[in-house]
Amino acid sequence: MRTAHGFGRLVGFSDGVVAIAITLLVLPLVDAASDYSGDVASFVLEHMGKLLVFFLSFAVIGNFWVVHHRMWEQITTYSPGLLWANLLWLLSIVFLPFPTALLASSPGGDRATYALYVGTMAVTTLAELIMQWLIVRSPALQADEVRGTPALRGYVISFGIMVLALLIAVVFPDIGLWGLALFAVAGPVQNALSRRKKVSV
Repeated sequence: MRTAHGFGRLVGFSDGVVAIAITLLVLPLVDAASDYSGDVASFVLEHMGKLLVFFLSFAVIGNFWVVHHRMWEQITTYSPGLLWANLLWLLSIVFLPFPTALLASSPGGDRATYALYVGTMAVTTLAELIMQWLIVRSPALQADEVRGTPALRGYVISFGIMVLALLIAVVFPDIGLWGLALFAVAGPVQNALSRRKKVSV
């Protein structure tokens, strides 16, 4: 039996897990600072790589949470499939601090580290795609004010771009994480497809 209380617990649990995962990102910096005896400026310069990786991963998890928040604002209840897809999403979020720590400890990076980092995010976007697919095909889950309007296109584009970024990171390790910059075109691509659909109609 699915109740409003159960739905609230699921959302609260998800937010709590994300909060813990995003907090774990800073632990390598805390450990480095606890053993450091120099001044702040020297610490920042010496650990610039770790700081950049921290801010990148914080932004990544923060963005994933925003997407998740907007998605779950569309619904008022859940299904068993949505619950399990959400757990897959949470698994990838909880795991992300691990490849983040690997990136921070190897300034140059390597093919396997890049693949693990971007691959983890690919799992996250896949889980988002599955959740949105379940929402789109199940109007009973949707809130009255948005029923029939949730769309899948943006999530398909995001997953496709993430897979492309993963291939770039694996095939061209010298490029590394720069393949993630492809997300800058995700919005324009989606807008162009929306305009094309309107014209065809």
